[in-house]
Amino acid sequence: MTTYATTNPATGETEQEFAELNDAEVASVVDRSDRAASDWQETSAEERARLLARVADAYEDRKDELGQLIAREMGKPIDQAIGEAELAGAIYRWYAEHGPKLLEPEPLDPQGADESLVQTEAVGPLIGVMPWNYPYYQVARFVAPNLMAGNTIILKHAQICAASSKIMAEIMHTAGVPQDAYINVFVNKDQVADMIADQRIRGISLTGSERAGASVAEAAGKNIKKVVLELGGSDPLIVLDDGDVDKTARVAAGARLSNAGQACNSPKRMFVPNETFDAFVSTMVSVFETARVGDPTDPDTEVGPLSSADARDTVVAQVQRAVEQGATLHVGGHAVAGNGAFMRPAVLTGVTKDMDAYSEEIFGPVAVIYDVSSTDEAVRLANDVDFGLSGSVWGNNTDRAQQIADQLEVGMAYINEHGTTLPGLPFGGVKKSGFGRELGRWGMGEFVNTRLRRTSNTKK
Repeated sequence: MTTYATTNPATGETEQEFAELNDAEVASVVDRSDRAASDWQETSAEERARLLARVADAYEDRKDELGQLIAREMGKPIDQAIGEAELAGAIYRWYAEHGPKLLEPEPLDPQGADESLVQTEAVGPLIGVMPWNYPYYQVARFVAPNLMAGNTIILKHAQICAASSKIMAEIMHTAGVPQDAYINVFVNKDQVADMIADQRIRGISLTGSERAGASVAEAAGKNIKKVVLELGGSDPLIVLDDGDVDKTARVAAGARLSNAGQACNSPKRMFVPNETFDAFVSTMVSVFETARVGDPTDPDTEVGPLSSADARDTVVAQVQRAVEQGATLHVGGHAVAGNGAFMRPAVLTGVTKDMDAYSEEIFGPVAVIYDVSSTDEAVRLANDVDFGLSGSVWGNNTDRAQQIADQLEVGMAYINEHGTTLPGLPFGGVKKSGFGRELGRWGMGEFVNTRLRRTSNTKK
């Protein structure tokens, strides 16, 4: 029985199923990717860039179609879904424009030789294991720099994103990327482990849960393979005492509700000074209470369904457990009656260290707000979790905000914005949020051979 299927989370109806590969077909995929590697690497950087520009054009031209697909597939509100397709296209275009320059040899101080030069070379076939919450964007983060570098790609998407993964492969191949330079596969976790163990596979990138990351890292480590992991997050948002409380609360609420809260870098824990705490909570509750929850294909919808009924039930149970352990629920937190994986957005306060909600990631439309007596307390609480993806500080005095942001144990620190992602900016975390970086020149540097070529004159 296949586990790859499109089940519309707004209706609960399964619309399409997809056959998985058998073990022989998986072995064939690795053969094909390996055989294609040398030709793709030998293709000029300028030609690879030209093909990526055509991919970018396709995402722009088909953004409405692509948006509708993931709205049905994983429940993203249509405006956000179209925006994601546009962002994915922008990533491919950034590497098309900047990739050839990033691959040029870099002269170093000769240090006693005639020449010391660093060359950037592809390493070969890579596996990407991708999650469902940003079907296009997270694939683009991995694929664009690595195709540009000359690596070949085997792409294993989430089971609920089979339809969008097929469209992405179609876009690649229609643009002119060779069939075997980018291969979309429907495989199970055991087959992924078998591929990782194959000596021809040179690296693995995974975006997903902490558990999945640990499993892939273990398999990669046993086989001496490079791995990049982007895992969970429990991002802090620190409000200072010199800012516009109402405006900050509204921006924070919108960020938390985006994609129904299903984002690793969503602001999940908010730290607010005692004196403005009640006002901040009041605004947050008002926004959450009036947010329009409904059909993700309706342009007026602000919060769509969660990705599945199971995902919704997990988040509802987390909220209920927090209340049972002593937290205060101000609004929402319950499943919406009827078909679909809908829930009302929730605001929690009074969470303490002995409660599960203090340290776990809540992957849904739930804001946890803490009142703090000082910025020192805010920073201490912000850092007192196992995750370290991103965090933000909000206030009018930007010098002070920067000083506080510099104390956050995160891979990405923002001042007066949260979760900004752009093609030229590095993306990644520390601690249990993973390691390695995607996007920008940093994404280009993860799966390449940074090769030194040093030349000395024998006549000296």
